[in-house]
Amino acid sequence: MADAPRQATIFDVARLAGVSHQTVSRVLNDLPNVRPATKARVEDAIKQLRYVPSPAARALVTKRSRTIGLIATGGTEFGPSSTVLYFNVAARDARWSVFTANMVDSDPGSARAAVEAFLRQNVEGIAVISGREGVTDIVAGMELTVPLIALQATAHAGMMTVGVDQYAGGRAATAHLIALGHRRIAHLAGPQDSVDARERERGWRDELAAAGLAAQVVGAGDWTPTSGFAFGQTLADDVTAVFAANDQMALGLIHAVTERGLRVPEDLSIVGFDDIPEAAHMAPPLTTLRQDFERVGRDMLVTLLGRINGDTSEPVGPSQPQLVVRASTAEAAAGTKTGRRQATLARAPAAD
Repeated sequence: MADAPRQATIFDVARLAGVSHQTVSRVLNDLPNVRPATKARVEDAIKQLRYVPSPAARALVTKRSRTIGLIATGGTEFGPSSTVLYFNVAARDARWSVFTANMVDSDPGSARAAVEAFLRQNVEGIAVISGREGVTDIVAGMELTVPLIALQATAHAGMMTVGVDQYAGGRAATAHLIALGHRRIAHLAGPQDSVDARERERGWRDELAAAGLAAQVVGAGDWTPTSGFAFGQTLADDVTAVFAANDQMALGLIHAVTERGLRVPEDLSIVGFDDIPEAAHMAPPLTTLRQDFERVGRDMLVTLLGRINGDTSEPVGPSQPQLVVRASTAEAAAGTKTGRRQATLARAPAAD
């Protein structure tokens, strides 16, 4: 069997770039006094040789580990998992390593154990990306000696946060439906231990109240299409529009009401939240609120690195979700319970 290829060393990079290994080290550790042309040659050599610097060796030179601890919960939930992905991409681009502890729930013992493991690995900062409450409070209460940042939705009082204005998104979704003439607008909420879900519901309620409308119909979902389907099976006939707290539940809702003989959007307009990749390809394509998860992940990383490097300025404010209008919403028709039922009967096949 052939021997595995030898991994490139810092001396190989130095020879290819025509510089000393000390210069390569300065480039790797973002130290000053390296001319731009020299830095470019070193970076080209690193790419050609696919050189991966040793974190241990780097730490000996700089007295820094250039590592971050990341606690992530939420499993396969689209928002948190997307933010984790882009946080890691931003860290890689900045040449920082990330140790990740993935958790299914907010177990206090697991959270404390993860933080203790991070500190033994000499991380320089800790990030918490979670769609549920609990973990951030646990970590913030440990009196850490390194900077801590979390998603705004699960923030502990006084700590650094980055996120999306979920409340504004809830108001924008509801305002869109009101502008189309809908007056009986239901909401399919997410789990009550999710601050994002509560903020979207609060936005729905306040926008209805501002328009003089009542917040009467609320469903309890769990982010899954199954919970959206269950809500759609029992949805009152006089509801003409639904704001679902995420796109996955909107998908299940569309399935349920379509099985009941209703048309989206002619009989029922539906708005989701997140703009998952499948949203544009649903039947019909889904109107939704787009969250910029790439920006959130990048902003979290940049803010945390800034604090690690002594920047005490305030973090960037929350980004605004963008309304993406597609074919699942339309102007309200007659929309009464009687009119809806008559329309459904009119489309039913004639009896033999």
